[in-house]
Amino acid sequence: MASSSLSSKPFLGAYRLDGSSSLSNLRDLSIATVQISFRPRTPKKLQIHAAGSTYGTYFRVTTFGESHGGGVGCIVDGCPPRIPLSEADLQVDLDRRRPGQSRITTPRKETDTCKIYSGVSEGVTTGTPIHVFVPNTDQRGHDYSEMSVAYRPSHADATYDMKYGVRSVQGGGRSSARETIGRVASGAIAKKILRQFSGTEILAYVSQVHQVVLPEDQIDHQSLTIDQIESNIVRCPDPEYAEKMIAAIDTVRVRGDSVGGVVTCIVRNAPRGLGSPVFDKLEAELAKAALSLPATKGFEFGSGFAGTFLTGSEHNDEFYVDEHGKIRTRTNRSGGIQGGISNGETINIRIAFKPTSTIGRKQHTVTRDKKETELIARGRHDPCVVPRAVPMVEAMVALVLMDQLMAQYAQCYMFPVNPELQEPIKLPPSIEATNMSI
Repeated sequence: MASSSLSSKPFLGAYRLDGSSSLSNLRDLSIATVQISFRPRTPKKLQIHAAGSTYGTYFRVTTFGESHGGGVGCIVDGCPPRIPLSEADLQVDLDRRRPGQSRITTPRKETDTCKIYSGVSEGVTTGTPIHVFVPNTDQRGHDYSEMSVAYRPSHADATYDMKYGVRSVQGGGRSSARETIGRVASGAIAKKILRQFSGTEILAYVSQVHQVVLPEDQIDHQSLTIDQIESNIVRCPDPEYAEKMIAAIDTVRVRGDSVGGVVTCIVRNAPRGLGSPVFDKLEAELAKAALSLPATKGFEFGSGFAGTFLTGSEHNDEFYVDEHGKIRTRTNRSGGIQGGISNGETINIRIAFKPTSTIGRKQHTVTRDKKETELIARGRHDPCVVPRAVPMVEAMVALVLMDQLMAQYAQCYMFPVNPELQEPIKLPPSIEATNMSI
């Protein structure tokens, strides 16, 4: 095949592409010409993937929409077929996430009513992409007129401009927590499948608000119920500590300030074998998913940072065989994950959320044209994000587990399992009976 050439360009010195140099004498430097030759190749098709709005490999979720646009939602690709699904299944968690729930949340009035536009036929999933949409009905773009020119301290305003050179100034656009509607809707689908398939339960609750810290041994994770969590507006399952947390939020709310906190999430009946060694460890996937939520600042699982104060003999989870012949651990400082793979014990994670960035108090900042100024942010914002973050955390954990479960089946369950070391995933009797009736 004949070769073709690019246009020749002169440059200082004669230096060949094979790495050798003809500059034997620096006094003889002259203008030389290099010619680059190549064989013509068939152009390859370039593929550009949307950055930052998609999670998952097998159970793949893309969220879309902005805080003050026409609406928000998600596309779920890879959902197994023949799963009973309706808008009501999603609405339960969307109602837990929505604004305007109580005096300690943003007063924005949105029903967050969802509509499924594809992927479901006659009440069951079809295996094709599921499109869920939630319209925005209570936008107030004028509340953000000052913030369109002045950056809110610790918010994403400045970094969005630094990255894109343009941004949606009304309500923060994609940096708004309203983006999480798509996560919660898709997470509700994942939670339903996990519950039906393996009896997996995902429960999150508020364990800290500002300086009010719920003691770790205060809650029995084996008997914890959703009703306990939802029994108060702060979503702390202990009534006494819930009142203290509500009081802490009320104190800063009336001052136009905000506080942060911690959400604890547990997973009961998690299938064994989820996760992979090295880069795709289950805890790494959970950390990425959790820390992708707005306002997150920290992630722990199992003993977390407290485990650094123990010795190996104190920290190790010793094995034993239970009455059903299963290998178990007597303690659970590993948090249900060892070597990046779930071991069947309760998964226990904690996510730290910072105080809400947008507050109604005067702060020093700069404008987009680099002038120093002062800003009192307007708009409707949560004085503490953690009560509404509870269903968001559950959703992200569910998306990770669903994606990892499908990965486990793709790699390790395609052929018969090794009965000496592996066990097929079996439904609890009550769940199995329910599935048989579907």
